[in-house]
Amino acid sequence: MSCLMSPDNVLYGTPLYRFVYELAGTVLPCWISYVAAGLVIMFILVNAVLMGAAVFVFAERRLIGRFHNRVGPNRWGPFGTFQPFADVLKLIFKEDITPATADKIVFLAAPIAMLAPAILMLAVVPFAKNTALADLNVGVLYILAVTSLSSVAILMAGWSSNNRYAMFGAARGVAVLISYEVPVVLCLLGVVLVTGSMSMADVVEAQAVPFLLVQPLALFVFLAGVSAELNRTPFDVAEAESELVAGYHTEYSGVKFALIQAAEFGGVVTASMVVVTLFLGGWAGPLADYLGRFWFLLKVGAVAFIFIWVRATYPRLRIDQLMAFAWKFLLPLSLINLFATALEVFFLRDSQGVLATNDLWIMTGINLALGVGCIALFGGMIREKIRPVRWQPAAGSTASLTVGEVT
Repeated sequence: MSCLMSPDNVLYGTPLYRFVYELAGTVLPCWISYVAAGLVIMFILVNAVLMGAAVFVFAERRLIGRFHNRVGPNRWGPFGTFQPFADVLKLIFKEDITPATADKIVFLAAPIAMLAPAILMLAVVPFAKNTALADLNVGVLYILAVTSLSSVAILMAGWSSNNRYAMFGAARGVAVLISYEVPVVLCLLGVVLVTGSMSMADVVEAQAVPFLLVQPLALFVFLAGVSAELNRTPFDVAEAESELVAGYHTEYSGVKFALIQAAEFGGVVTASMVVVTLFLGGWAGPLADYLGRFWFLLKVGAVAFIFIWVRATYPRLRIDQLMAFAWKFLLPLSLINLFATALEVFFLRDSQGVLATNDLWIMTGINLALGVGCIALFGGMIREKIRPVRWQPAAGSTASLTVGEVT
Protein backbone atom coordinates (compact mmCIF):
# COMPACT_ATOMS: atom_id res chain seq x y z
CA MET A 1 0.00 0.00 0.00
CA SER A 2 1.33 3.44 -0.94
CA CYS A 3 -0.16 6.91 -0.36
CA LEU A 4 1.13 9.92 -2.31
CA MET A 5 -0.06 13.42 -1.47
CA SER A 6 -1.52 15.38 -4.36
CA PRO A 7 0.17 18.73 -5.20
CA ASP A 8 -3.28 20.31 -4.88
CA ASN A 9 -3.38 19.45 -1.17
CA VAL A 10 -2.98 22.51 1.08
CA LEU A 11 -0.35 20.63 3.13
CA TYR A 12 1.70 19.54 0.11
CA GLY A 13 4.17 22.38 0.73
CA THR A 14 4.86 21.08 4.25
CA PRO A 15 7.76 18.63 3.79
CA LEU A 16 7.51 17.12 7.28
CA TYR A 17 3.79 16.44 7.05
CA ARG A 18 4.15 15.01 3.55
CA PHE A 19 7.03 12.76 4.66
CA VAL A 20 5.12 11.38 7.66
CA TYR A 21 1.96 10.90 5.59
CA GLU A 22 3.70 9.01 2.81
CA LEU A 23 5.75 6.94 5.28
CA ALA A 24 2.66 5.94 7.25
CA GLY A 25 0.88 5.26 3.96
CA THR A 26 3.23 2.37 3.24
CA VAL A 27 1.62 0.31 6.02
CA LEU A 28 -1.69 2.09 6.79
CA PRO A 29 -4.75 3.12 4.76
CA CYS A 30 -4.50 6.65 3.38
CA TRP A 31 -7.23 8.12 5.59
CA ILE A 32 -5.50 6.77 8.71
CA SER A 33 -2.20 8.17 7.41
CA TYR A 34 -3.76 11.67 7.41
CA VAL A 35 -4.67 11.26 11.08
CA ALA A 36 -1.31 9.73 11.98
CA ALA A 37 0.61 12.55 10.30
CA GLY A 38 -1.55 15.13 12.08
CA LEU A 39 -0.91 13.49 15.46
CA VAL A 40 2.84 13.44 14.82
CA ILE A 41 2.83 17.14 13.93
CA MET A 42 0.74 17.91 17.02
CA PHE A 43 3.15 15.94 19.21
CA ILE A 44 6.11 17.86 17.78
CA LEU A 45 4.42 21.25 18.29
CA VAL A 46 3.35 20.56 21.89
CA ASN A 47 6.77 19.29 22.90
CA ALA A 48 8.52 22.16 21.12
CA VAL A 49 6.48 24.69 23.11
CA LEU A 50 7.01 22.86 26.40
CA MET A 51 10.77 22.49 25.85
CA GLY A 52 11.01 26.11 24.75
CA ALA A 53 9.18 27.15 27.91
CA ALA A 54 11.57 25.09 30.06
CA VAL A 55 14.66 26.62 28.43
CA PHE A 56 13.21 30.12 28.73
CA VAL A 57 12.32 29.66 32.41
CA PHE A 58 15.85 28.53 33.21
CA ALA A 59 17.42 31.38 31.24
CA GLU A 60 15.10 33.97 32.78
CA ARG A 61 15.68 32.84 36.36
CA ARG A 62 19.45 32.73 35.92
CA LEU A 63 19.61 36.10 34.16
CA ILE A 64 17.30 37.84 36.61
CA GLY A 65 19.44 36.39 39.38
CA ARG A 66 22.49 38.04 37.84
CA PHE A 67 20.57 41.30 37.37
CA HIS A 68 19.74 41.18 41.10
CA ASN A 69 23.33 40.30 42.05
CA ARG A 70 22.49 36.76 43.14
CA VAL A 71 23.10 33.31 41.70
CA GLY A 72 19.65 32.05 40.72
CA PRO A 73 18.74 28.34 40.55
CA ASN A 74 21.87 26.21 40.98
CA ARG A 75 20.85 22.99 42.78
CA TRP A 76 19.36 20.63 40.21
CA GLY A 77 21.79 19.63 37.49
CA PRO A 78 24.88 21.47 36.23
CA PHE A 79 24.37 25.20 36.86
CA GLY A 80 20.73 24.47 37.77
CA THR A 81 19.79 23.33 34.25
CA PHE A 82 17.32 20.72 35.55
CA GLN A 83 15.44 23.17 37.79
CA PRO A 84 12.49 23.67 35.36
CA PHE A 85 11.99 19.89 35.14
CA ALA A 86 12.15 19.62 38.94
CA ASP A 87 9.48 22.32 39.21
CA VAL A 88 7.24 20.47 36.74
CA LEU A 89 7.61 17.19 38.63
CA LYS A 90 6.78 18.96 41.87
CA LEU A 91 3.60 20.43 40.37
CA ILE A 92 2.59 17.08 38.86
CA PHE A 93 2.68 15.42 42.28
CA LYS A 94 0.99 18.34 44.05
CA GLU A 95 -2.65 17.97 45.05
CA ASP A 96 -4.89 19.19 42.22
CA ILE A 97 -7.69 21.13 43.89
CA THR A 98 -10.88 22.24 42.16
CA PRO A 99 -13.10 24.64 44.18
CA ALA A 100 -16.48 23.17 45.08
CA THR A 101 -18.32 26.17 43.62
CA ALA A 102 -16.31 26.32 40.38
CA ASP A 103 -17.68 25.47 36.95
CA LYS A 104 -15.61 22.31 36.69
CA ILE A 105 -15.71 21.82 32.90
CA VAL A 106 -14.70 25.40 32.06
CA PHE A 107 -12.23 25.41 34.97
CA LEU A 108 -10.50 22.37 33.47
CA ALA A 109 -10.60 23.62 29.88
CA ALA A 110 -9.14 27.09 30.59
CA PRO A 111 -5.45 26.02 31.02
CA ILE A 112 -5.62 24.01 27.80
CA ALA A 113 -7.16 26.99 25.99
CA MET A 114 -4.30 29.18 27.29
CA LEU A 115 -1.67 26.81 25.91
CA ALA A 116 -3.37 26.43 22.51
CA PRO A 117 -2.38 29.84 20.98
CA ALA A 118 1.34 29.26 21.58
CA ILE A 119 1.13 25.85 19.90
CA LEU A 120 -1.01 27.02 17.00
CA MET A 121 1.22 30.04 16.24
CA LEU A 122 4.25 27.79 15.98
CA ALA A 123 2.65 25.96 13.04
CA VAL A 124 3.14 28.88 10.61
CA VAL A 125 6.58 30.08 11.73
CA PRO A 126 9.35 29.15 9.22
CA PHE A 127 12.57 28.16 11.05
CA ALA A 128 14.45 28.04 7.74
CA LYS A 129 13.57 27.96 4.07
CA ASN A 130 10.61 25.62 3.37
CA THR A 131 10.39 24.45 6.99
CA ALA A 132 7.05 25.93 8.10
CA LEU A 133 4.65 23.19 9.16
CA ALA A 134 1.86 25.08 7.38
CA ASP A 135 2.92 27.80 4.93
CA LEU A 136 -0.39 29.66 4.82
CA ASN A 137 -0.87 32.57 2.43
CA VAL A 138 -2.66 34.36 5.29
CA GLY A 139 -0.08 33.59 7.98
CA VAL A 140 -0.11 37.08 9.55
CA LEU A 141 -3.91 37.07 9.75
CA TYR A 142 -3.79 33.56 11.21
CA ILE A 143 -1.45 34.71 14.00
CA LEU A 144 -3.70 37.66 14.87
CA ALA A 145 -6.74 35.37 14.98
CA VAL A 146 -5.01 32.78 17.16
CA THR A 147 -3.67 35.30 19.68
CA SER A 148 -7.18 36.64 20.25
CA LEU A 149 -8.03 33.30 21.88
CA SER A 150 -5.95 34.32 24.89
CA SER A 151 -8.61 36.76 26.12
CA VAL A 152 -11.24 34.01 25.97
CA ALA A 153 -9.02 31.62 27.94
CA ILE A 154 -8.29 34.22 30.65
CA LEU A 155 -11.98 35.03 30.99
CA MET A 156 -12.77 31.31 31.23
CA ALA A 157 -10.24 30.89 34.05
CA GLY A 158 -11.46 33.90 36.03
CA TRP A 159 -15.18 33.30 35.63
CA SER A 160 -15.12 29.54 36.25
CA SER A 161 -13.11 29.92 39.48
CA ASN A 162 -16.01 31.70 41.20
CA ASN A 163 -13.47 33.85 43.03
CA ARG A 164 -13.51 37.64 43.22
CA TYR A 165 -9.76 38.03 42.87
CA ALA A 166 -9.74 35.69 39.88
CA MET A 167 -12.61 37.59 38.24
CA PHE A 168 -10.94 40.96 38.84
CA GLY A 169 -7.76 39.63 37.25
CA ALA A 170 -9.68 38.19 34.29
CA ALA A 171 -11.51 41.50 33.73
CA ARG A 172 -8.19 43.34 33.76
CA GLY A 173 -6.62 40.80 31.42
CA VAL A 174 -9.45 41.03 28.87
CA ALA A 175 -9.39 44.86 28.99
CA VAL A 176 -5.63 44.87 28.37
CA LEU A 177 -5.83 42.32 25.55
CA ILE A 178 -8.60 44.19 23.75
CA SER A 179 -6.82 47.54 24.16
CA TYR A 180 -3.42 46.37 22.94
CA GLU A 181 -4.79 44.23 20.12
CA VAL A 182 -5.73 47.40 18.17
CA PRO A 183 -2.22 48.93 17.87
CA VAL A 184 -0.70 45.47 17.26
CA VAL A 185 -3.02 44.88 14.29
CA LEU A 186 -2.34 48.36 12.88
CA CYS A 187 1.44 48.02 13.13
CA LEU A 188 1.35 44.64 11.34
CA LEU A 189 -0.63 46.24 8.51
CA GLY A 190 2.49 48.29 7.78
CA VAL A 191 4.53 45.09 7.42
CA VAL A 192 1.90 43.62 5.09
CA LEU A 193 1.88 46.79 2.96
CA VAL A 194 5.64 46.68 2.47
CA THR A 195 5.67 42.93 1.77
CA GLY A 196 2.56 42.79 -0.40
CA SER A 197 1.67 39.43 1.14
CA MET A 198 0.47 37.94 4.42
CA SER A 199 2.55 34.78 4.08
CA MET A 200 5.23 34.49 6.77
CA ALA A 201 7.70 33.04 4.25
CA ASP A 202 7.06 35.96 1.87
CA VAL A 203 7.67 38.43 4.70
CA VAL A 204 11.11 36.89 5.30
CA GLU A 205 11.95 36.86 1.59
CA ALA A 206 10.94 40.54 1.27
CA GLN A 207 13.45 41.66 3.92
CA ALA A 208 16.37 42.63 1.70
CA VAL A 209 16.62 45.29 4.39
CA PRO A 210 15.43 44.00 7.79
CA PHE A 211 12.09 45.48 8.79
CA LEU A 212 13.76 46.32 12.11
CA LEU A 213 15.07 49.33 10.13
CA VAL A 214 12.25 49.76 7.62
CA GLN A 215 9.48 49.61 10.26
CA PRO A 216 11.04 50.73 13.58
CA LEU A 217 7.80 52.20 14.93
CA ALA A 218 5.92 49.00 14.08
CA LEU A 219 8.55 46.92 15.90
CA PHE A 220 8.35 49.12 19.01
CA VAL A 221 4.54 48.98 19.08
CA PHE A 222 4.52 45.24 18.40
CA LEU A 223 6.97 44.46 21.21
CA ALA A 224 5.02 46.58 23.69
CA GLY A 225 1.68 45.13 22.61
CA VAL A 226 2.91 41.53 22.72
CA SER A 227 4.40 42.09 26.19
CA ALA A 228 1.01 43.31 27.40
CA GLU A 229 -0.84 40.39 25.79
CA LEU A 230 1.58 37.94 27.42
CA ASN A 231 1.10 39.56 30.86
CA ARG A 232 4.81 40.32 31.06
CA THR A 233 6.19 42.92 33.43
CA PRO A 234 5.54 45.89 33.44
CA PHE A 235 2.11 45.01 31.97
CA ASP A 236 1.19 42.14 34.34
CA VAL A 237 -1.80 43.80 36.01
CA ALA A 238 -3.96 40.70 35.38
CA GLU A 239 -1.89 38.77 37.93
CA ALA A 240 -0.65 41.61 40.18
CA GLU A 241 0.42 39.50 43.17
CA SER A 242 0.50 42.52 45.48
CA GLU A 243 -3.15 43.34 44.70
CA LEU A 244 -5.03 40.24 43.48
CA VAL A 245 -3.19 37.30 45.14
CA ALA A 246 -2.47 35.69 41.74
CA GLY A 247 -5.20 37.12 39.51
CA TYR A 248 -7.10 34.82 37.20
CA HIS A 249 -5.16 31.69 38.25
CA THR A 250 -5.60 32.18 42.00
CA GLU A 251 -7.54 28.91 42.37
CA TYR A 252 -5.31 26.78 40.14
CA SER A 253 -2.83 24.22 41.43
CA GLY A 254 -1.02 21.07 40.36
CA VAL A 255 -0.98 20.12 36.69
CA LYS A 256 -3.42 22.87 35.67
CA PHE A 257 -1.17 25.53 37.20
CA ALA A 258 1.81 23.98 35.37
CA LEU A 259 -0.09 24.29 32.07
CA ILE A 260 -0.82 27.97 32.76
CA GLN A 261 2.85 28.65 33.45
CA ALA A 262 3.87 26.69 30.35
CA ALA A 263 1.42 28.77 28.30
CA GLU A 264 2.85 32.03 29.65
CA PHE A 265 6.53 31.21 29.14
CA GLY A 266 5.98 29.19 25.97
CA GLY A 267 4.05 32.16 24.60
CA VAL A 268 7.13 34.36 25.09
CA VAL A 269 9.25 31.94 23.05
CA THR A 270 6.67 31.72 20.27
CA ALA A 271 6.20 35.51 20.25
CA SER A 272 9.98 35.91 19.95
CA MET A 273 9.89 33.65 16.89
CA VAL A 274 7.14 35.77 15.35
CA VAL A 275 9.14 38.97 16.00
CA VAL A 276 12.22 37.43 14.37
CA THR A 277 10.18 36.35 11.34
CA LEU A 278 8.38 39.67 10.84
CA PHE A 279 11.14 42.16 11.67
CA LEU A 280 14.59 40.53 11.91
CA GLY A 281 14.75 38.64 8.64
CA GLY A 282 13.90 35.20 10.00
CA TRP A 283 16.58 32.70 9.00
CA ALA A 284 18.50 35.25 6.89
CA GLY A 285 22.24 35.51 7.55
CA PRO A 286 25.61 34.40 6.16
CA LEU A 287 25.37 30.91 4.64
CA ALA A 288 21.64 30.92 5.34
CA ASP A 289 21.11 27.80 3.21
CA TYR A 290 23.21 25.84 5.70
CA LEU A 291 23.04 27.91 8.91
CA GLY A 292 19.48 29.24 8.61
CA ARG A 293 18.24 27.47 11.74
CA PHE A 294 21.26 28.69 13.71
CA TRP A 295 20.66 32.34 12.77
CA PHE A 296 16.96 31.98 13.51
CA LEU A 297 17.55 30.55 17.01
CA LEU A 298 20.24 33.16 17.72
CA LYS A 299 17.83 35.97 16.90
CA VAL A 300 15.08 34.32 18.97
CA GLY A 301 17.45 34.22 21.93
CA ALA A 302 18.23 37.93 21.49
CA VAL A 303 14.54 38.90 21.45
CA ALA A 304 13.79 36.66 24.46
CA PHE A 305 16.65 38.38 26.30
CA ILE A 306 14.93 41.73 25.70
CA PHE A 307 11.75 40.40 27.34
CA ILE A 308 13.81 39.24 30.34
CA TRP A 309 15.71 42.52 30.52
CA VAL A 310 12.51 44.56 30.57
CA ARG A 311 11.04 42.36 33.32
CA ALA A 312 14.13 42.85 35.49
CA THR A 313 14.23 46.63 34.91
CA TYR A 314 10.75 48.15 35.06
CA PRO A 315 8.14 48.06 37.84
CA ARG A 316 4.50 47.20 37.20
CA LEU A 317 2.33 50.00 35.79
CA ARG A 318 -0.92 51.07 37.38
CA ILE A 319 -4.01 49.97 35.48
CA ASP A 320 -4.81 53.56 34.45
CA GLN A 321 -1.24 54.06 33.20
CA LEU A 322 -1.44 50.80 31.30
CA MET A 323 -4.63 51.74 29.47
CA ALA A 324 -3.42 55.27 28.75
CA PHE A 325 -0.19 53.84 27.31
CA ALA A 326 -2.21 51.80 24.81
CA TRP A 327 -4.77 54.39 23.74
CA LYS A 328 -2.78 57.63 24.07
CA PHE A 329 0.68 56.45 23.03
CA LEU A 330 0.77 53.17 21.07
CA LEU A 331 -2.41 53.75 19.07
CA PRO A 332 -1.32 57.17 17.67
CA LEU A 333 2.13 55.75 16.88
CA SER A 334 0.65 52.79 14.99
CA LEU A 335 -1.70 55.07 13.02
CA ILE A 336 1.14 57.41 12.07
CA ASN A 337 3.28 54.46 11.03
CA LEU A 338 0.48 52.98 8.92
CA PHE A 339 -0.26 56.31 7.20
CA ALA A 340 3.43 57.00 6.50
CA THR A 341 4.03 53.47 5.20
CA ALA A 342 1.02 53.65 2.89
CA LEU A 343 2.29 56.91 1.36
CA GLU A 344 5.83 55.55 0.97
CA VAL A 345 4.66 52.35 -0.71
CA PHE A 346 2.33 54.29 -3.00
CA PHE A 347 5.07 56.64 -4.26
CA LEU A 348 8.09 54.28 -4.25
CA ARG A 349 6.80 51.00 -5.67
CA ASP A 350 7.31 50.23 -9.38
CA SER A 351 4.68 49.40 -11.99
CA GLN A 352 4.53 45.78 -10.77
CA GLY A 353 3.92 46.93 -7.19
CA VAL A 354 7.38 45.82 -6.01
CA LEU A 355 9.72 47.76 -3.74
CA ALA A 356 13.41 47.62 -4.70
CA THR A 357 16.22 47.48 -2.14
CA ASN A 358 16.98 51.18 -2.68
CA ASP A 359 13.35 51.98 -1.94
CA LEU A 360 13.59 50.08 1.35
CA TRP A 361 16.66 52.12 2.32
CA ILE A 362 14.79 55.34 1.55
CA MET A 363 11.92 54.14 3.75
CA THR A 364 14.46 53.29 6.47
CA GLY A 365 15.77 56.84 6.62
CA ILE A 366 12.30 58.39 6.66
CA ASN A 367 10.84 55.98 9.21
CA LEU A 368 13.80 56.11 11.60
CA ALA A 369 13.55 59.91 11.76
CA LEU A 370 9.77 59.70 12.06
CA GLY A 371 10.01 57.09 14.82
CA VAL A 372 12.46 59.05 16.95
CA GLY A 373 10.41 62.22 16.58
CA CYS A 374 7.07 60.58 17.36
CA ILE A 375 8.34 58.67 20.40
CA ALA A 376 9.91 61.85 21.79
CA LEU A 377 6.75 63.90 21.12
CA PHE A 378 4.15 61.46 22.40
CA GLY A 379 6.42 60.30 25.23
CA GLY A 380 6.60 63.84 26.53
CA MET A 381 2.85 64.29 26.17
CA ILE A 382 1.95 61.10 28.04
CA ARG A 383 4.36 61.97 30.85
CA GLU A 384 2.39 65.16 31.37
CA LYS A 385 -0.90 63.24 31.34
CA ILE A 386 0.16 60.57 33.83
CA ARG A 387 2.17 61.90 36.72
CA PRO A 388 3.76 59.75 39.38
CA VAL A 389 2.73 59.81 43.03
CA ARG A 390 4.62 62.52 44.93
CA TRP A 391 4.99 63.13 48.65
CA GLN A 392 4.77 66.79 49.57
CA PRO A 393 4.77 68.37 53.04
CA ALA A 394 1.46 70.01 53.93
CA ALA A 395 0.79 72.85 56.33
CA GLY A 396 -0.01 71.62 59.82
CA SER A 397 1.12 68.02 59.16
CA THR A 398 4.34 66.14 58.65
CA ALA A 399 3.54 64.90 55.13
CA SER A 400 0.74 64.51 52.63
CA LEU A 401 0.24 62.48 49.47
CA THR A 402 -0.40 64.19 46.14
CA VAL A 403 -1.46 62.05 43.23
CA GLY A 404 -1.27 63.29 39.68
CA GLU A 405 -4.61 63.28 37.91
CA VAL A 406 -5.24 61.25 34.78
CA THR A 407 -6.93 63.40 32.18
